[in-house]
Amino acid sequence: MEYRRETELAGKPDGRAGRTRATALSPLPQWLADYGFWLILVLAAAVRFYDLTAAAIWGDEGSSLLMSQYSLGDIWFHAAHDVHPPLYFMLLHGWIELFGDGIFSIRSLSALPGIATVALGFWLVRLVANPRAALLAGLLLALLPTAVRYSQEVRMYSLLGLWLLGATIALVYWVKHPLRTRYLAIYALLLTAGFYTHYFTALCVVAHWTYLLLLRLHPTHPVKLITRPAWWLSNVAIVALFMPWLPGLIDLLQHLDQLKANGDVGWELPVTLSSLPSMVWDFLIQDDGDALPWPIFIALPLLLLVVIAVTVVRDRSLFRWSALLAIYTLLPLLTVYGVSFISPVFVERYLTAFALGLPLILALAIDRLWDGFRVLALALLVLLLGTELVGLKTNATIDVNDQTSVMVEFVNQHYVEGDQIVISDLLWYMPYVYYNRTDAAPMLYTPPLTDGTSSRPNAYGFGTLVDDNAEKIYLDHLSELPPGTGRVWLISTADQPDEFAPLPTGWQKVSETEAGNNRARLFLMSARKP
Repeated sequence: MEYRRETELAGKPDGRAGRTRATALSPLPQWLADYGFWLILVLAAAVRFYDLTAAAIWGDEGSSLLMSQYSLGDIWFHAAHDVHPPLYFMLLHGWIELFGDGIFSIRSLSALPGIATVALGFWLVRLVANPRAALLAGLLLALLPTAVRYSQEVRMYSLLGLWLLGATIALVYWVKHPLRTRYLAIYALLLTAGFYTHYFTALCVVAHWTYLLLLRLHPTHPVKLITRPAWWLSNVAIVALFMPWLPGLIDLLQHLDQLKANGDVGWELPVTLSSLPSMVWDFLIQDDGDALPWPIFIALPLLLLVVIAVTVVRDRSLFRWSALLAIYTLLPLLTVYGVSFISPVFVERYLTAFALGLPLILALAIDRLWDGFRVLALALLVLLLGTELVGLKTNATIDVNDQTSVMVEFVNQHYVEGDQIVISDLLWYMPYVYYNRTDAAPMLYTPPLTDGTSSRPNAYGFGTLVDDNAEKIYLDHLSELPPGTGRVWLISTADQPDEFAPLPTGWQKVSETEAGNNRARLFLMSARKP
Protein backbone atom coordinates (compact mmCIF):
# COMPACT_ATOMS: atom_id res chain seq x y z
CA MET A 1 0.00 0.00 0.00
CA GLU A 2 2.79 2.43 0.86
CA TYR A 3 4.44 1.70 -2.49
CA ARG A 4 1.14 2.34 -4.26
CA ARG A 5 0.53 5.61 -2.43
CA GLU A 6 4.02 6.92 -3.21
CA THR A 7 3.81 6.05 -6.88
CA GLU A 8 0.36 7.56 -7.15
CA LEU A 9 1.54 10.76 -5.46
CA ALA A 10 4.50 11.01 -7.81
CA GLY A 11 2.21 10.47 -10.76
CA LYS A 12 -0.24 13.33 -10.14
CA PRO A 13 -0.63 15.32 -13.35
CA ASP A 14 0.31 18.71 -11.90
CA GLY A 15 2.94 17.30 -9.50
CA ARG A 16 1.84 19.80 -6.80
CA ALA A 17 2.06 17.32 -3.96
CA GLY A 18 5.65 16.41 -4.81
CA ARG A 19 6.68 20.06 -5.25
CA THR A 20 5.03 21.18 -2.02
CA ARG A 21 6.84 18.54 -0.01
CA ALA A 22 10.17 19.26 -1.68
CA THR A 23 9.87 23.00 -1.17
CA ALA A 24 8.98 22.54 2.48
CA LEU A 25 12.09 20.48 3.01
CA SER A 26 14.39 22.76 1.04
CA PRO A 27 13.31 26.42 0.97
CA LEU A 28 15.10 28.46 -1.67
CA PRO A 29 15.08 32.16 -2.52
CA GLN A 30 12.60 32.73 -5.29
CA TRP A 31 15.19 34.00 -7.73
CA LEU A 32 17.31 30.89 -7.17
CA ALA A 33 14.31 28.61 -7.61
CA ASP A 34 13.42 30.41 -10.86
CA TYR A 35 16.85 30.91 -12.41
CA GLY A 36 19.28 28.62 -10.58
CA PHE A 37 19.08 25.85 -13.16
CA TRP A 38 19.86 28.24 -16.02
CA LEU A 39 22.73 29.84 -14.13
CA ILE A 40 24.24 26.40 -13.61
CA LEU A 41 23.94 25.61 -17.33
CA VAL A 42 25.67 28.89 -18.16
CA LEU A 43 28.44 27.96 -15.72
CA ALA A 44 28.73 24.48 -17.23
CA ALA A 45 28.98 25.96 -20.73
CA ALA A 46 31.54 28.55 -19.64
CA VAL A 47 33.99 26.06 -18.12
CA ARG A 48 33.60 23.61 -21.02
CA PHE A 49 34.04 26.14 -23.81
CA TYR A 50 36.81 28.03 -22.01
CA ASP A 51 40.07 27.39 -23.89
CA LEU A 52 38.35 24.65 -25.85
CA THR A 53 40.95 24.94 -28.62
CA ALA A 54 44.00 25.56 -26.42
CA ALA A 55 45.23 21.97 -26.09
CA ALA A 56 46.57 20.36 -29.24
CA ILE A 57 44.96 17.28 -30.74
CA TRP A 58 46.67 14.20 -29.32
CA GLY A 59 46.91 10.59 -30.47
CA ASP A 60 43.51 9.27 -29.40
CA GLU A 61 41.75 12.36 -30.77
CA GLY A 62 43.69 11.95 -34.00
CA SER A 63 42.41 8.37 -34.25
CA SER A 64 38.83 9.65 -33.91
CA LEU A 65 39.43 12.07 -36.78
CA LEU A 66 41.02 9.43 -39.00
CA MET A 67 38.11 7.07 -38.31
CA SER A 68 35.54 9.79 -39.08
CA GLN A 69 37.03 10.34 -42.56
CA TYR A 70 35.69 6.99 -43.72
CA SER A 71 32.17 6.45 -45.04
CA LEU A 72 29.57 5.19 -42.57
CA GLY A 73 29.88 1.67 -43.92
CA ASP A 74 33.66 1.74 -43.63
CA ILE A 75 33.41 3.18 -40.10
CA TRP A 76 31.29 0.16 -39.17
CA PHE A 77 34.00 -2.13 -40.55
CA HIS A 78 37.00 -0.36 -39.03
CA ALA A 79 35.36 0.19 -35.64
CA ALA A 80 34.81 -3.57 -35.51
CA HIS A 81 38.62 -3.84 -35.65
CA ASP A 82 39.13 -1.07 -33.10
CA VAL A 83 38.65 -1.08 -29.32
CA HIS A 84 35.50 1.10 -29.39
CA PRO A 85 32.08 0.67 -31.08
CA PRO A 86 31.10 2.90 -34.03
CA LEU A 87 28.36 5.32 -32.91
CA TYR A 88 30.54 8.23 -31.82
CA PHE A 89 32.65 8.04 -34.98
CA MET A 90 29.53 8.02 -37.15
CA LEU A 91 28.19 11.07 -35.36
CA LEU A 92 31.56 12.80 -35.72
CA HIS A 93 31.51 11.98 -39.44
CA GLY A 94 28.14 13.68 -39.86
CA TRP A 95 29.13 16.57 -37.58
CA ILE A 96 32.21 17.32 -39.70
CA GLU A 97 30.07 17.17 -42.85
CA LEU A 98 27.86 19.89 -41.36
CA PHE A 99 30.27 22.07 -39.40
CA GLY A 100 33.75 21.31 -40.68
CA ASP A 101 36.78 19.83 -38.95
CA GLY A 102 38.04 22.95 -37.17
CA ILE A 103 39.19 22.20 -33.66
CA PHE A 104 36.39 24.28 -32.09
CA SER A 105 33.81 22.43 -34.16
CA ILE A 106 35.00 18.90 -33.49
CA ARG A 107 35.45 19.46 -29.76
CA SER A 108 32.01 21.07 -29.54
CA LEU A 109 30.59 17.62 -30.26
CA SER A 110 31.89 16.67 -26.82
CA ALA A 111 31.25 19.99 -25.06
CA LEU A 112 27.54 20.06 -25.91
CA PRO A 113 26.78 16.58 -24.51
CA GLY A 114 28.85 17.59 -21.48
CA ILE A 115 26.57 20.56 -20.87
CA ALA A 116 23.49 18.43 -21.46
CA THR A 117 24.80 15.93 -18.93
CA VAL A 118 24.83 18.64 -16.26
CA ALA A 119 21.15 19.28 -17.04
CA LEU A 120 20.47 15.54 -16.72
CA GLY A 121 22.27 15.40 -13.38
CA PHE A 122 20.07 18.24 -12.11
CA TRP A 123 17.00 16.48 -13.46
CA LEU A 124 17.91 13.14 -11.87
CA VAL A 125 18.47 14.60 -8.40
CA ARG A 126 15.31 16.69 -8.72
CA LEU A 127 13.41 13.48 -9.37
CA VAL A 128 14.76 11.68 -6.32
CA ALA A 129 15.17 14.58 -3.87
CA ASN A 130 14.27 18.28 -3.93
CA PRO A 131 15.17 21.56 -5.66
CA ARG A 132 17.95 22.44 -3.25
CA ALA A 133 19.69 19.08 -3.69
CA ALA A 134 19.24 19.37 -7.46
CA LEU A 135 20.93 22.79 -7.53
CA LEU A 136 23.80 21.48 -5.44
CA ALA A 137 24.17 18.50 -7.76
CA GLY A 138 24.11 20.72 -10.82
CA LEU A 139 26.74 23.03 -9.37
CA LEU A 140 29.11 20.23 -8.35
CA LEU A 141 28.63 18.41 -11.64
CA ALA A 142 29.14 21.58 -13.69
CA LEU A 143 32.56 22.02 -12.08
CA LEU A 144 33.62 18.36 -11.88
CA PRO A 145 37.11 18.45 -13.47
CA THR A 146 37.04 15.00 -15.07
CA ALA A 147 33.68 15.82 -16.68
CA VAL A 148 35.04 19.13 -17.96
CA ARG A 149 38.19 17.55 -19.34
CA TYR A 150 36.42 14.88 -21.35
CA SER A 151 33.92 17.44 -22.59
CA GLN A 152 36.92 18.98 -24.35
CA GLU A 153 38.28 15.94 -26.16
CA VAL A 154 37.39 14.49 -29.54
CA ARG A 155 36.41 11.18 -27.97
CA MET A 156 33.23 9.40 -26.90
CA TYR A 157 33.40 9.73 -23.11
CA SER A 158 31.20 12.81 -22.80
CA LEU A 159 28.57 11.26 -25.07
CA LEU A 160 28.63 8.07 -23.01
CA GLY A 161 27.81 10.05 -19.85
CA LEU A 162 24.80 11.53 -21.63
CA TRP A 163 23.41 8.10 -22.54
CA LEU A 164 23.99 6.54 -19.12
CA LEU A 165 22.56 9.37 -17.02
CA GLY A 166 19.63 9.53 -19.42
CA ALA A 167 19.03 5.80 -18.99
CA THR A 168 19.21 6.17 -15.20
CA ILE A 169 16.56 8.90 -15.34
CA ALA A 170 14.34 6.63 -17.44
CA LEU A 171 14.83 3.89 -14.83
CA VAL A 172 13.79 6.24 -12.03
CA TYR A 173 10.62 7.19 -13.90
CA TRP A 174 9.78 3.53 -14.40
CA VAL A 175 10.43 2.66 -10.76
CA LYS A 176 8.03 5.45 -9.80
CA HIS A 177 5.48 4.47 -12.46
CA PRO A 178 5.97 0.76 -13.16
CA LEU A 179 2.86 0.48 -15.31
CA ARG A 180 4.20 3.01 -17.81
CA THR A 181 6.37 0.76 -19.94
CA ARG A 182 7.23 3.60 -22.32
CA TYR A 183 9.92 4.55 -19.83
CA LEU A 184 11.49 1.14 -20.30
CA ALA A 185 11.38 1.61 -24.07
CA ILE A 186 13.32 4.86 -23.67
CA TYR A 187 15.64 3.10 -21.24
CA ALA A 188 16.38 0.36 -23.77
CA LEU A 189 17.11 2.84 -26.56
CA LEU A 190 19.46 4.92 -24.41
CA LEU A 191 21.41 1.92 -23.18
CA THR A 192 21.62 0.54 -26.70
CA ALA A 193 23.14 3.87 -27.75
CA GLY A 194 25.50 3.47 -24.81
CA PHE A 195 26.61 0.01 -25.94
CA TYR A 196 27.26 1.33 -29.45
CA THR A 197 29.37 4.09 -27.88
CA HIS A 198 31.49 2.22 -25.29
CA TYR A 199 31.62 -1.33 -23.98
CA PHE A 200 31.76 -0.15 -20.36
CA THR A 201 28.01 0.49 -20.69
CA ALA A 202 27.74 -3.07 -19.39
CA LEU A 203 28.79 -1.75 -15.96
CA CYS A 204 25.80 0.60 -15.95
CA VAL A 205 23.49 -2.34 -16.65
CA VAL A 206 25.06 -4.26 -13.76
CA ALA A 207 24.57 -1.25 -11.48
CA HIS A 208 20.89 -0.94 -12.39
CA TRP A 209 20.25 -4.65 -11.85
CA THR A 210 22.04 -4.47 -8.51
CA TYR A 211 19.84 -1.57 -7.43
CA LEU A 212 16.63 -3.38 -8.35
CA LEU A 213 17.88 -6.51 -6.59
CA LEU A 214 18.54 -4.42 -3.48
CA LEU A 215 14.93 -3.18 -3.56
CA ARG A 216 13.70 -6.73 -3.96
CA LEU A 217 15.72 -8.03 -1.02
CA HIS A 218 14.90 -5.20 1.36
CA PRO A 219 13.29 -6.82 4.43
CA THR A 220 10.79 -4.03 5.24
CA HIS A 221 9.37 -2.89 1.92
CA PRO A 222 10.45 -5.21 -0.89
CA VAL A 223 9.75 -3.69 -4.30
CA LYS A 224 9.51 -6.56 -6.77
CA LEU A 225 10.26 -4.67 -9.98
CA ILE A 226 13.18 -6.90 -10.91
CA THR A 227 10.83 -9.83 -11.53
CA ARG A 228 8.46 -7.93 -13.84
CA PRO A 229 8.32 -9.24 -17.41
CA ALA A 230 8.55 -5.68 -18.78
CA TRP A 231 11.96 -5.23 -17.15
CA TRP A 232 13.27 -8.47 -18.60
CA LEU A 233 11.84 -7.65 -22.03
CA SER A 234 13.55 -4.25 -22.04
CA ASN A 235 16.88 -5.95 -21.40
CA VAL A 236 16.19 -8.53 -24.08
CA ALA A 237 15.48 -5.62 -26.44
CA ILE A 238 18.89 -4.11 -25.64
CA VAL A 239 20.57 -7.40 -26.49
CA ALA A 240 18.55 -7.72 -29.70
CA LEU A 241 19.39 -4.18 -30.81
CA PHE A 242 23.07 -4.83 -30.13
CA MET A 243 23.09 -8.12 -32.05
CA PRO A 244 24.17 -6.56 -35.39
CA TRP A 245 27.41 -5.53 -33.70
CA LEU A 246 28.02 -8.87 -32.01
CA PRO A 247 29.97 -10.54 -34.88
CA GLY A 248 32.43 -7.64 -34.91
CA LEU A 249 32.83 -7.79 -31.14
CA ILE A 250 33.42 -11.54 -31.21
CA ASP A 251 36.00 -11.14 -33.97
CA LEU A 252 37.73 -8.43 -31.94
CA LEU A 253 37.87 -10.62 -28.84
CA GLN A 254 39.37 -13.41 -30.91
CA HIS A 255 42.17 -11.09 -31.98
CA LEU A 256 43.17 -9.68 -28.61
CA ASP A 257 46.71 -10.86 -29.27
CA GLN A 258 46.88 -8.57 -32.29
CA LEU A 259 45.49 -5.66 -30.28
CA LYS A 260 48.17 -6.30 -27.66
CA ALA A 261 50.84 -6.48 -30.36
CA ASN A 262 49.83 -3.01 -31.55
CA GLY A 263 49.71 -1.67 -27.99
CA ASP A 264 45.99 -0.84 -28.20
CA VAL A 265 45.29 -3.01 -25.15
CA GLY A 266 47.63 -4.17 -22.45
CA TRP A 267 49.36 -0.81 -22.10
CA GLU A 268 47.60 0.02 -18.83
CA LEU A 269 49.74 -0.07 -15.71
CA PRO A 270 49.05 -2.76 -13.09
CA VAL A 271 47.01 -1.49 -10.15
CA THR A 272 48.21 -1.21 -6.56
CA LEU A 273 46.47 -0.41 -3.29
CA SER A 274 47.06 3.29 -3.96
CA SER A 275 45.40 3.16 -7.40
CA LEU A 276 41.90 3.54 -5.99
CA PRO A 277 42.48 6.78 -4.04
CA SER A 278 44.59 7.99 -6.97
CA MET A 279 41.59 7.58 -9.26
CA VAL A 280 39.43 9.68 -6.91
CA TRP A 281 42.07 12.41 -6.93
CA ASP A 282 42.20 12.20 -10.74
CA PHE A 283 38.46 12.78 -10.90
CA LEU A 284 38.69 15.80 -8.60
CA ILE A 285 42.01 17.55 -9.32
CA GLN A 286 43.21 15.91 -12.57
CA ASP A 287 46.30 14.65 -10.77
CA ASP A 288 46.92 11.25 -9.20
CA GLY A 289 47.81 12.87 -5.88
CA ASP A 290 51.00 10.84 -5.42
CA ALA A 291 52.89 13.98 -4.41
CA LEU A 292 50.49 14.70 -1.55
CA PRO A 293 51.36 13.78 2.05
CA TRP A 294 49.94 10.31 2.60
CA PRO A 295 47.44 11.36 5.33
CA ILE A 296 45.87 13.84 2.89
CA PHE A 297 46.13 11.36 0.02
CA ILE A 298 44.06 8.87 1.99
CA ALA A 299 41.84 11.29 3.92
CA LEU A 300 39.72 12.86 1.19
CA PRO A 301 38.78 9.64 -0.67
CA LEU A 302 38.05 8.00 2.68
CA LEU A 303 35.94 10.97 3.78
CA LEU A 304 33.89 10.81 0.59
CA LEU A 305 33.36 7.06 1.04
CA VAL A 306 32.16 7.58 4.63
CA VAL A 307 29.82 10.39 3.58
CA ILE A 308 28.32 8.22 0.82
CA ALA A 309 27.94 5.22 3.13
CA VAL A 310 26.23 7.28 5.86
CA THR A 311 23.90 8.84 3.31
CA VAL A 312 22.86 5.42 2.01
CA VAL A 313 22.45 3.87 5.47
CA ARG A 314 20.33 6.77 6.75
CA ASP A 315 18.06 6.73 3.69
CA ARG A 316 14.66 5.50 4.86
CA SER A 317 12.76 6.27 1.68
CA LEU A 318 10.89 3.47 -0.05
CA PHE A 319 13.03 3.54 -3.17
CA ARG A 320 16.43 4.14 -1.54
CA TRP A 321 17.43 6.62 -4.22
CA SER A 322 20.74 7.34 -2.55
CA ALA A 323 21.59 3.66 -2.98
CA LEU A 324 20.94 3.93 -6.72
CA LEU A 325 23.35 6.86 -7.04
CA ALA A 326 25.94 5.20 -4.82
CA ILE A 327 25.77 1.92 -6.74
CA TYR A 328 25.97 3.75 -10.10
CA THR A 329 29.11 5.54 -8.91
CA LEU A 330 30.96 2.96 -6.82
CA LEU A 331 30.13 -0.43 -8.31
CA PRO A 332 31.77 0.20 -11.73
CA LEU A 333 34.77 1.83 -10.06
CA LEU A 334 35.31 -1.07 -7.66
CA THR A 335 34.57 -3.71 -10.31
CA VAL A 336 37.12 -2.35 -12.77
CA TYR A 337 39.63 -1.88 -9.95
CA GLY A 338 39.22 -5.52 -8.91
CA VAL A 339 39.41 -6.84 -12.48
CA SER A 340 42.55 -4.79 -13.05
CA PHE A 341 44.51 -6.95 -10.65
CA ILE A 342 44.08 -9.64 -13.32
CA SER A 343 44.00 -7.55 -16.51
CA PRO A 344 44.66 -3.82 -16.04
CA VAL A 345 41.90 -1.56 -17.44
CA PHE A 346 41.76 0.99 -14.60
CA VAL A 347 41.83 4.16 -16.71
CA GLU A 348 40.24 7.44 -15.67
CA ARG A 349 38.58 8.27 -18.96
CA TYR A 350 36.92 4.84 -19.20
CA LEU A 351 35.16 5.52 -15.87
CA THR A 352 34.33 9.21 -16.26
CA ALA A 353 30.68 8.47 -17.09
CA PHE A 354 30.33 6.81 -13.68
CA ALA A 355 32.27 9.54 -11.88
CA LEU A 356 29.35 11.79 -12.86
CA GLY A 357 27.40 10.12 -10.06
CA LEU A 358 29.85 11.35 -7.42
CA PRO A 359 28.61 14.97 -7.27
CA LEU A 360 25.01 13.73 -7.33
CA ILE A 361 25.27 11.48 -4.27
CA LEU A 362 27.38 14.10 -2.45
CA ALA A 363 24.72 16.71 -3.19
CA LEU A 364 22.16 14.46 -1.49
CA ALA A 365 24.49 14.17 1.50
CA ILE A 366 24.97 17.94 1.80
CA ASP A 367 21.25 18.57 1.43
CA ARG A 368 20.40 16.11 4.21
CA LEU A 369 23.07 17.56 6.49
CA TRP A 370 21.92 21.11 5.91
CA ASP A 371 18.86 21.14 8.14
CA GLY A 372 20.48 19.55 11.21
CA PHE A 373 24.23 20.08 10.74
CA ARG A 374 24.50 23.25 8.66
CA VAL A 375 28.13 24.01 9.53
CA LEU A 376 29.18 20.48 8.59
CA ALA A 377 27.20 20.64 5.34
CA LEU A 378 28.74 24.00 4.45
CA ALA A 379 32.25 22.73 5.25
CA LEU A 380 31.77 19.71 2.98
CA LEU A 381 30.43 21.90 0.18
CA VAL A 382 33.34 24.34 0.46
CA LEU A 383 35.83 21.45 0.52
CA LEU A 384 34.36 19.94 -2.63
CA LEU A 385 34.12 23.21 -4.52
CA GLY A 386 37.66 24.18 -3.53
CA THR A 387 39.00 20.82 -4.65
CA GLU A 388 37.15 21.06 -7.96
CA LEU A 389 38.54 24.53 -8.58
CA VAL A 390 42.04 23.13 -8.16
CA GLY A 391 41.19 20.52 -10.80
CA LEU A 392 39.79 23.14 -13.16
CA LYS A 393 43.00 25.13 -12.81
CA THR A 394 44.97 22.00 -13.68
CA ASN A 395 42.83 21.52 -16.78
CA ALA A 396 43.34 25.12 -17.84
CA THR A 397 47.12 25.11 -17.33
CA ILE A 398 48.39 24.61 -20.87
CA ASP A 399 51.66 25.78 -22.35
CA VAL A 400 50.54 26.56 -25.88
CA ASN A 401 54.17 26.63 -27.06
CA ASP A 402 54.87 23.09 -25.80
CA GLN A 403 52.54 21.12 -28.02
CA THR A 404 52.61 18.88 -31.05
CA SER A 405 50.78 21.49 -33.11
CA VAL A 406 53.69 23.92 -32.67
CA MET A 407 56.14 21.38 -34.04
CA VAL A 408 53.91 20.61 -37.03
CA GLU A 409 53.43 24.30 -37.74
CA PHE A 410 57.22 24.71 -37.81
CA VAL A 411 57.39 22.03 -40.49
CA ASN A 412 54.49 23.61 -42.38
CA GLN A 413 56.29 26.97 -42.48
CA HIS A 414 59.67 25.59 -43.54
CA TYR A 415 58.39 22.94 -45.91
CA VAL A 416 59.59 23.05 -49.52
CA GLU A 417 57.58 21.37 -52.23
CA GLY A 418 58.88 17.86 -52.68
CA ASP A 419 60.08 17.45 -49.10
CA GLN A 420 59.31 14.11 -47.52
CA ILE A 421 57.97 13.59 -43.98
CA VAL A 422 58.58 10.42 -42.01
CA ILE A 423 57.06 9.84 -38.55
CA SER A 424 58.40 7.34 -36.02
CA ASP A 425 55.20 6.34 -34.21
CA LEU A 426 51.54 5.84 -35.10
CA LEU A 427 50.43 7.89 -32.06
CA TRP A 428 52.37 10.85 -33.47
CA TYR A 429 51.23 10.12 -37.01
CA MET A 430 47.50 10.51 -36.27
CA PRO A 431 47.56 14.07 -34.84
CA TYR A 432 50.27 15.08 -37.33
CA VAL A 433 47.92 14.31 -40.22
CA TYR A 434 45.33 16.67 -38.70
CA TYR A 435 47.74 19.62 -38.53
CA ASN A 436 49.61 18.91 -41.76
CA ARG A 437 49.16 21.80 -44.22
CA THR A 438 51.67 20.66 -46.82
CA ASP A 439 51.06 18.65 -49.95
CA ALA A 440 53.20 15.81 -48.62
CA ALA A 441 51.60 12.56 -47.48
CA PRO A 442 53.42 11.69 -44.22
CA MET A 443 54.90 8.21 -44.00
CA LEU A 444 55.15 5.97 -40.94
CA TYR A 445 58.55 4.47 -40.16
CA THR A 446 58.25 0.70 -39.62
CA PRO A 447 61.78 -0.77 -39.46
CA PRO A 448 62.16 -4.53 -39.05
CA LEU A 449 62.58 -5.72 -35.47
CA THR A 450 65.87 -7.14 -34.22
CA ASP A 451 64.65 -10.66 -34.97
CA GLY A 452 63.86 -9.65 -38.56
CA THR A 453 60.06 -9.61 -38.20
CA SER A 454 58.03 -6.64 -39.37
CA SER A 455 57.10 -3.81 -36.99
CA ARG A 456 54.19 -2.71 -39.15
CA PRO A 457 50.86 -2.38 -37.29
CA ASN A 458 48.39 -5.14 -38.02
CA ALA A 459 44.78 -4.67 -39.11
CA TYR A 460 43.42 -4.29 -35.55
CA GLY A 461 43.31 -1.34 -33.15
CA PHE A 462 44.75 1.89 -34.52
CA GLY A 463 46.36 -0.14 -37.29
CA THR A 464 42.99 -0.58 -38.98
CA LEU A 465 42.95 3.16 -39.74
CA VAL A 466 46.02 3.00 -41.99
CA ASP A 467 46.16 -0.63 -43.08
CA ASP A 468 44.21 0.06 -46.29
CA ASN A 469 47.04 2.32 -47.53
CA ALA A 470 49.89 0.32 -46.06
CA GLU A 471 52.08 0.37 -49.16
CA LYS A 472 51.86 4.16 -49.43
CA ILE A 473 52.19 4.94 -45.73
CA TYR A 474 54.68 2.44 -44.31
CA LEU A 475 58.42 2.92 -44.79
CA ASP A 476 60.58 0.02 -43.64
CA HIS A 477 64.01 1.50 -44.49
CA LEU A 478 65.10 5.13 -44.71
CA SER A 479 67.33 4.14 -47.60
CA GLU A 480 64.20 3.36 -49.63
CA LEU A 481 63.18 7.04 -49.76
CA PRO A 482 63.27 8.40 -53.31
CA PRO A 483 65.72 11.31 -53.79
CA GLY A 484 63.08 13.97 -54.52
CA THR A 485 64.38 17.35 -53.36
CA GLY A 486 66.91 15.61 -51.19
CA ARG A 487 65.23 16.92 -48.03
CA VAL A 488 63.45 14.80 -45.45
CA TRP A 489 61.74 15.67 -42.17
CA LEU A 490 62.04 13.11 -39.39
CA ILE A 491 59.38 13.34 -36.66
CA SER A 492 60.10 11.43 -33.45
CA THR A 493 59.83 11.47 -29.66
CA ALA A 494 62.02 14.14 -28.11
CA ASP A 495 63.11 12.54 -24.83
CA GLN A 496 64.00 9.04 -26.02
CA PRO A 497 66.91 7.55 -27.96
CA ASP A 498 66.73 8.33 -31.64
CA GLU A 499 64.02 6.08 -33.09
CA PHE A 500 65.52 6.52 -36.58
CA ALA A 501 69.08 5.51 -35.68
CA PRO A 502 71.24 4.60 -37.42
CA LEU A 503 70.72 7.22 -40.12
CA PRO A 504 71.93 6.52 -43.66
CA THR A 505 75.49 7.55 -44.35
CA GLY A 506 75.93 11.10 -45.57
CA TRP A 507 72.73 12.58 -44.15
CA GLN A 508 73.23 16.08 -42.76
CA LYS A 509 70.97 17.73 -40.18
CA VAL A 510 70.22 21.37 -41.03
CA SER A 511 67.32 22.23 -38.69
CA GLU A 512 65.61 20.97 -35.50
CA THR A 513 62.73 21.99 -33.23
CA GLU A 514 61.02 20.40 -30.23
CA ALA A 515 57.52 20.88 -28.80
CA GLY A 516 55.07 18.69 -26.93
CA ASN A 517 57.60 15.86 -26.51
CA ASN A 518 57.94 15.84 -30.29
CA ARG A 519 61.06 16.53 -32.28
CA ALA A 520 61.20 17.57 -35.92
CA ARG A 521 64.54 17.39 -37.70
CA LEU A 522 65.26 18.41 -41.28
CA PHE A 523 67.96 16.41 -43.04
CA LEU A 524 69.67 16.65 -46.36
CA MET A 525 69.96 13.21 -47.88
CA SER A 526 73.39 14.25 -49.18
CA ALA A 527 76.02 16.69 -47.95
CA ARG A 528 75.14 19.42 -50.45
CA LYS A 529 73.66 22.70 -49.22
CA PRO A 530 69.88 23.28 -49.51
